[in-house]
Formats: sequence, structure tokens, C-alpha cells
Amino acid sequence: MISEIFAVSAAWSRSLIEFGDGLAPWTKAVVELGTDLLLIAFAVLFLAAWWRARSLGSRTVGLALFAPVATVIAYMVSRTIKSFFEQMRPCQAMTDLSAIATCDPLGDWSFPSNHAAIAGAAAAAVVITWHRMALPAAALAVLEAFSRVLVGAHYPHDVTVGLITGAVVATLVSLALARPLTGLVDRLSEVGLLRPLLRTGTPGRPTADVPARQPETDTRV
Repeated sequence: MISEIFAVSAAWSRSLIEFGDGLAPWTKAVVELGTDLLLIAFAVLFLAAWWRARSLGSRTVGLALFAPVATVIAYMVSRTIKSFFEQMRPCQAMTDLSAIATCDPLGDWSFPSNHAAIAGAAAAAVVITWHRMALPAAALAVLEAFSRVLVGAHYPHDVTVGLITGAVVATLVSLALARPLTGLVDRLSEVGLLRPLLRTGTPGRPTADVPARQPETDTRV
């Protein structure tokens, strides 16, 4: 079963590498550059999610600020998994083809894709704090994964496992730490210099996490 999956994945990879080899030189340059620059888009999403979260309460702010950390944790998990699988990259194995990407030397293995893991983790971390960004974030992650196959750096199964690993790890660590992150943001918000980074409005104003206290009414007759 595993060998059959790999055979299909290798065939798809070969087809995409051949397609990429037929692209115009300037297109190849854009694709090779874009496969790394796409990750910068997630940094922009991190900033936008944090800025938006400031008006939504401590929990959302904490998760938004933790998103880059969750992504790094997911990357480390992917890198650890990679050390157990010495799978050659397509550009290393298919020497009869000319890949777009400069091929890494042997020892820098293919499975799973760290780029895809980063993309999957970043997308999941953003969606946790900003549900409406689910479609754009997922599309960006899939595009990053696809680009890694197109340039010849990874097989389809590499990027698929990378996306799943990144998304699962980032989601689990973020939700597991949601409560302590909320408490940390609450404490840091009491520091005057830090408050604008964690809250909108004026000091003392209730946030989305803490509803405003309703005035008590005198029910005595």
C-alpha cells in the first residue's frame, strides 16, 4: 500500500517537474522565489490577526501572539520526524529531470516538507483567532505546498503530511495553552506601556472577554 502511494506520488511529481521545466525562464525565477516568499504572507496575517484581536479580549490576543511560536513548534516537530525518514528529494532521485529549485545535497531529506508544515501551522494558528480567514489561509497554505512540488523539492505526499502535521501540532499547542495565555495577557495589560499592544480603548474599559457589569437595581418595595 505504501509503495503504491509513493509510486503515484512520484508520478505526479515527475509530471509537475516536467511541466515546470517547460516554463519561461522568468516564470521559473518567480516560482522559485515565490516558494519562499509565500511564507512571508503568513507573517502579515499574524500581524493583522494580532491587531484585530486587541479589540476582542485577552484569550484572542494571547492566541494571536502565540501563533508564531506555535508555528515554530510545529516546524520543530516536522524536522524531528524528517530525521527518521531518509527519503531523497525528487530533484535528487530524478536526475534525468531539470528541477526549478536548486537541489539540496543528500542528507537534507524530503519527508515531510518543512515548508508545508510551517504553512499548515501558520494557517491553523491564524484561523483559531480569526475564523473568517479560514479560506484565504488554507488556500495560501495549499499554494505553498503545491509550489514545493512544482520546483522539485518535494513529493505530493511530503507536502500533504507536512500540512497535516503543522496544522495539528499548532492547533493542539495553541488550545492547550489558551488559558495560561489569557491570564498572561491580563497581567501584562496592567502595565501601562504594554496595554496599547494588548487592548484597544481606554484603561478600565471592559473587553470582549469580560462583559460590562450591569448596574444593580433596587427591588425593594
